[in-house]
Amino acid sequence: MKAIVCRRPGRPDVLEIAEVEKPAVPEDGVLVRVHAASLNPVDFFTLSSANAATRRLARRPRAEVVGTDFAGTVESVGGGVTVFRPGDEVFGGQRGAFAEYVCVSERAGVAPKPANLTFEQAAAVPVAALTALQALRDHGRIQPGQRVLVNGASGGVGTFAVQLARELGGEVTAVCSPRNVELARSLGAHTVVDYTRENFTQSEQRYDLLVDIAGSRSWSECRRVLAPRATFVAVGGSVHTVWGGVHTLMHLAGVRLASIGSSRKAALFITKVNRPDLLVLRDLLESGRLTAVIDRRYRLDDVVAAFQYLGEGHARGKIVFDLSGAGSETAAPR
Repeated sequence: MKAIVCRRPGRPDVLEIAEVEKPAVPEDGVLVRVHAASLNPVDFFTLSSANAATRRLARRPRAEVVGTDFAGTVESVGGGVTVFRPGDEVFGGQRGAFAEYVCVSERAGVAPKPANLTFEQAAAVPVAALTALQALRDHGRIQPGQRVLVNGASGGVGTFAVQLARELGGEVTAVCSPRNVELARSLGAHTVVDYTRENFTQSEQRYDLLVDIAGSRSWSECRRVLAPRATFVAVGGSVHTVWGGVHTLMHLAGVRLASIGSSRKAALFITKVNRPDLLVLRDLLESGRLTAVIDRRYRLDDVVAAFQYLGEGHARGKIVFDLSGAGSETAAPR
């Protein structure tokens, strides 16, 4: 099968299309024919020196299939699978998703695709929406009526965080660039702050929960606008964090250390791709209470351009891939 692979660390231009073996299907496995996939900052980790070192230590093959988010049709299942059968339309998250086929455990990151979504729309959901959900619900412990600020409200995680915070009863303030102000309002933000005109950390408003996706302000700055028993959730998912961004990692660790002993809590976490949460998102998507914002669409052949665009840091919503013609002639972004 055709897949996007990374053989060595470097810039996105080290990625290439290659022929690799179709995944074997274990007893609890679901083999999915991938119709669409989407790009996340975490996918840049494959290009990092840290990932290359980890693979060497573990004696894994140098070539690694890239990608996490997928949507497609079940091709076959293992003998122990009871929930899915061939022909089912599904979506989820599993490393190695930028390929014609991906295999995922039935008990892990796969769920029935929302019936009202296209494959591209469904592929835009998993990692970003799960990150937003878990940041707000599990780590921020959002309560109805709380004042919630989302810093970095127009990217993949941010667009879902604004919607989910509103859905969970929060009074949402979204921080974004001027070109995304109307987008944030359309997603349900009660207040929108244009960061080129106003520094939210200088506001007189106090927030019960601050979800920091952009990582553009220090703990000492953010602390000023946190209510006495507020929670600060750092979503460590920027491209620079996972792509050898030592300074960003130090910032996140510094936030955690600086919050020790304070009545204001700081939380860091790694997103868990799991079926129960995918089912929560599926219900919200099917009811129309949650929507996926798609910025650009690419053919898989143009994966380098997609990585480069996400790396610039200006994407609004998600970047998705059409795998229906994987390996065909390169197409321009649509």
